[in-house]
Amino acid sequence: MMVQIKTVGVIGAGQMGSGIAHVCALAGYDVALNDISLDRIEAGLASIERNLARQVAKGAITQAAADAARDRIKPAADYSDFSDADIVIEAATETEEIKKTIFRNVCAHLKPSAILASNTSSISITRLASVTDRPDRFIGLHFMRPVQVMKLVEIIRGIATSPETHETAHDFAESLGKETTNAEDYPAFIVNRVLVPMINEAIYTLYEGVGTVTSIDMAMKLGANHPMGPLELGDFIGLDTVLAIMNVLHDGLADSKYRPCPLLVKYVEAGWLGQKAGRGFYDYRGEKPVPTR
Repeated sequence: MMVQIKTVGVIGAGQMGSGIAHVCALAGYDVALNDISLDRIEAGLASIERNLARQVAKGAITQAAADAARDRIKPAADYSDFSDADIVIEAATETEEIKKTIFRNVCAHLKPSAILASNTSSISITRLASVTDRPDRFIGLHFMRPVQVMKLVEIIRGIATSPETHETAHDFAESLGKETTNAEDYPAFIVNRVLVPMINEAIYTLYEGVGTVTSIDMAMKLGANHPMGPLELGDFIGLDTVLAIMNVLHDGLADSKYRPCPLLVKYVEAGWLGQKAGRGFYDYRGEKPVPTR
């Protein structure tokens, strides 16, 4: 049976979760936003406020639309606040055990008809669904960052996902003003199966001394017409996320071409995760980013 979506729960108030809450509220849905602490929820709400203000300043939306969207988003202190949600979207860190723990714990608080979705960018939807009480109502909805700007949502069905759940998820994504593409449930799906190994190869290019950070990023921007160089993009995504996706690919496909570059591993071990940490392949602590190598 098709689910009529009116209320959306979002688990994770970071960059992805706050962006998902933002676009859902702008599209007219009531949103409950959850994270592991009230401080994180408040930080997510502040980020939404800033991004709405930017859209108003650019003329993309009216002030009235921004005010109405803000009023539709409520903090959810715990999973019991999802009792009325028609769909709950998980947007936690890209770690399988963390996601599975979330799904195990949230199910008891949901109504039987509610759909569960994961914003995972690489992890098996079938495996995540297997720890829930509703694998037929479980689906992957992979939004792109920044959610309020990027048009694509990758939709991934697990082996048990019902046609009705897929149709509902497709219509929901389109109601947010997004374009959709369907991907099969293989490691990293479509976008990151292509994109993240490119970033990893760029890191190998730096590691092997083929070029500097500046020369590699300039070569791809001016030579391949990429809007952002691959090392800059890795910093933007988060190097911990890039490494997590490469590990999923390497483990899931057992192909040495997906081996994470040792330099990527070293940067993550050092805590140099990119923009969010203030340092990655660029140093973001000054007035403008400066290459670190």
